[in-house]
Amino acid sequence: MSRIDQLRKNYQRICSLPWDQNVAGAQRIWFAVYDKEDERRLRLRMGLFEEATRQAGHSWTLLDLTNEFPDWLFGPDYQDYSVSYFEKPDRLGAAPLKHFKEHVASRLKEFLNDPSTTETSVLAICGVASLFGFLRLSEILPMIETQIRGRLLVFFPGVYEQDNYRLLDARDGWNYHAVPITDSEGEIRR
Repeated sequence: MSRIDQLRKNYQRICSLPWDQNVAGAQRIWFAVYDKEDERRLRLRMGLFEEATRQAGHSWTLLDLTNEFPDWLFGPDYQDYSVSYFEKPDRLGAAPLKHFKEHVASRLKEFLNDPSTTETSVLAICGVASLFGFLRLSEILPMIETQIRGRLLVFFPGVYEQDNYRLLDARDGWNYHAVPITDSEGEIRR
């Protein structure tokens, strides 16, 4: 069985379990952790995760954050940053990146607060690797976790080891209370 198939199987097992509605926002987040080299394979097989969600009796909505930085950079409010960014990328300092972080958090809150979202909805996010170098997922998730009604599934290209998540294997990880779903066989922590 491929790693993506095993990840889907483990996700389906978690998704099919009864959902406790009395858990904190951070515990309503599931991280589907996969090898960064499997990014394209996962995207090609994203429909399997939607199918597994629907088979478990839940609705599914996907948000792709891949183009979030360029969309923000060339948006009407921040075009001035785009010229200087392409002249010298290290000029994009703390103030513009703070605006970008707020933009991403706002985008996710809109996604989470869609009127069709219920306590039985899975809202999935992919493309988080494209945020790397601009902001940290560990800073964004606490900003939105109180908005999660159902479950937020984050497709996370990286590593989960000893209760720590490392995006793209590139930096020290952070400890987060999300439920990890990995591509390994065996027991799944709930």
